[in-house]
Amino acid sequence: MPSDAIGRAPQGVDVAERTQARTGQGTAREAAQQTAQGTAQDAAQGRYPRPVVSAAEAEWIWRRLSSAAMEDGAKPETVRLAVVVGLARASGARYGGLLRCTVSALDLDAGWVTLEHGKHRVPRRHGLDRGTVLVLRRWLRVRQELCAELAGSVPDALLLTVHHTHDNGVTVAAGLPITRQGLVLSWRRFVHRTNARYAGRRPPLPTRFEQVRRVWDT
Repeated sequence: MPSDAIGRAPQGVDVAERTQARTGQGTAREAAQQTAQGTAQDAAQGRYPRPVVSAAEAEWIWRRLSSAAMEDGAKPETVRLAVVVGLARASGARYGGLLRCTVSALDLDAGWVTLEHGKHRVPRRHGLDRGTVLVLRRWLRVRQELCAELAGSVPDALLLTVHHTHDNGVTVAAGLPITRQGLVLSWRRFVHRTNARYAGRRPPLPTRFEQVRRVWDT
């Protein structure tokens, strides 16, 4: 045997070892990817859907907002938010359906509202209890005052902005149809104020209105 072959593995063995090493690396990468995917899926399942509040808590929110909306000197934003909660309570509608609601969709004498649900905008008629009708009548008076300074026709949308806002550097006047983001921020302001007021005495309210709305989703 040639002297340079002593202590050196045969060529076939060397190739096999390299193949096994590459296979092991590939398996490790696949395992790591599967672990990462599983972790992401577990995390997603832990976040969505977020747990809903109890039925008693949802009703407490409604009672608090509806009472505040009927007080003398109630802020327009409070009255509007009471309308949002009252309509969600009556219909289970999401923000999209509430934003599409118009004044002409209301029949307060009969105690009905017609809302469009889902991406196909299926119209459904929902009954309104006396408390929700009272809040809606209060909002219609506030809404009329908000629209008094508008030039041109008054929008038919039920939910309007209650003060001048700024969107990408553009000033948006009060009395114009509110956006989904406007409703999100309005709910969060209410939650932060309420949680600060009742800290240590009540469970904190969720910053996502969806966790309340789903209690009334029928």
